[in-house]
Amino acid sequence: MKKILFSCVLLVVVLSTIAQKNKSLFKGMYLQWGYNTEWYTKSTIHFNTSVNGVPHNFTIYKAKASDRPDLDAIAKKPIEISIPQFNYRIGFYLNTNKTKAIEINFDHTKYIVNDNQKVRAKGFIGNTTFDKDSVFSRNDLHFEHTNGANFLQVNFVRQHILKKKNDRPLFSLLWKAGAGILIPKTDVTLSGKQLDNKFHIAGYCFGAEGGGRFYFAKKWFLEGTAKAGFANYTNSLALDGGKINHNFGYIELIGTVGYDINF
Repeated sequence: MKKILFSCVLLVVVLSTIAQKNKSLFKGMYLQWGYNTEWYTKSTIHFNTSVNGVPHNFTIYKAKASDRPDLDAIAKKPIEISIPQFNYRIGFYLNTNKTKAIEINFDHTKYIVNDNQKVRAKGFIGNTTFDKDSVFSRNDLHFEHTNGANFLQVNFVRQHILKKKNDRPLFSLLWKAGAGILIPKTDVTLSGKQLDNKFHIAGYCFGAEGGGRFYFAKKWFLEGTAKAGFANYTNSLALDGGKINHNFGYIELIGTVGYDINF
């Protein structure tokens, strides 16, 4: 995760330099950082891998999953700002009144399939074929994206300014919509063997969010939004070079603090 944060800082520097040199296109930019919580739809998850040479090829249906906000980590380890589920946005205004923007939108979310739930399971493990309701222990099957389900999108942003103060925005409503890629770090356990995989481009996502901004200072603002989206993991990493695929819809609540940079 430290590599991701370093990449974020580097990206800000590079994009800021590019934007400064293209003032005819971009009229300013903004940076945001904040935290989130999610709710997920049920997911059908297909495993195709092997464990110690034993093939595992099966599907579980309508699996329930939860997030892990870890917001108490802010108080326990305030320096480790990336422990909780976090968000950052890097936006570029397309007009001088800041009502339109293009935004790089990153959500570090966590997705954990609930242990010990009853699911329909169909397929085979080794020579054993099954098609039945099953309850898997954590040691038999555990699946999560907890160093990030990681939604990276490019969004179009539209802001509607409701009130101004001294010719600057004070309150506004906004919406965003876009699409992008998934970069999870998948942790999976099957038949007693566990592997915490590497970061990997594993699929695509799209979503839209809406909410409001409050400018509590000339360049500083608070933003609260609700986001709905869809994530399709077509190529998550499993054990021994295997693959996992699944998809889900989600609802996300996001709170951030932001800073405007004028050109």
